[in-house]
Amino acid sequence: MRDNGTVTNPQRPAKPSVAQVREITQPPEILNRANSEHWLNDVYLRKVSVYLTRHLIMAKVSPNTVTMIMIVIGKLAALSLLIQGLPGAIIAAVLAQYQMVWDCADGEVARWTEKYSPAGIFLDKVAHYTVEGLIPVALGIRAAGGISIFGETTVSWWPWYGALLSIFVLWNKALNDSVHVARSHSGLDKLADVKAASTPQNSALRKLRGLTKFLPFQRIFHSIEMTLVILVAAVIDAARGDIRATQVTLLGMLALAIITLIGHFISIMSSSKLR
Repeated sequence: MRDNGTVTNPQRPAKPSVAQVREITQPPEILNRANSEHWLNDVYLRKVSVYLTRHLIMAKVSPNTVTMIMIVIGKLAALSLLIQGLPGAIIAAVLAQYQMVWDCADGEVARWTEKYSPAGIFLDKVAHYTVEGLIPVALGIRAAGGISIFGETTVSWWPWYGALLSIFVLWNKALNDSVHVARSHSGLDKLADVKAASTPQNSALRKLRGLTKFLPFQRIFHSIEMTLVILVAAVIDAARGDIRATQVTLLGMLALAIITLIGHFISIMSSSKLR
């Protein structure tokens, strides 16, 4: 029916219940995605996001606006790490998870309003590339003991290590997007978000990849995991009275990032993603 020029959809009322929002915005095909769903989505993020989504729907906030808010929250999470000690690490860890709640919400608002656009996908990519590229840089500054704006400063390699970690993290993310670009340019169908697509065809590589199930170190380069690892290091630093744990964490993450990047490249080339 129409009212003042607007169309009222019986399945999408102006003031939906949480159950109605969940039914339409969190269908099984979304929740069961192999790669696009963060593991914490099942634990609590989707359970929280549906309430935020309901309020955003009633406030008639567009999906792209939600994503832009997510970008701001992500930047604040990374910049919070510039606050030395436990306070900065705690704020960053909380904001990183809050950002992911908004990340869930922008897709849910888009599914409710049925407003999909290339701009929305682009903004979502910008959001994740921004925060996951800035966190390592901020970690490098933390490992150097912060920034001295006034007075004498000493040359430190730690910010450079943070910048290098940022490059490897972004390269690793770019590999996933490069797969989609390569398939599109080759006229192949969109890659299905299922585990089988990522499985190496070589049996030896499959066994090596299977080891990551017991120690999934490749997951730590997401904003939530990075900030939680940094928080643990900050707790240790607070107990010790120095920043050694933060420095060791940075070096360890840098080494794991190199291993992850190489392994990811080999995994892609040996899977069905480019076929």
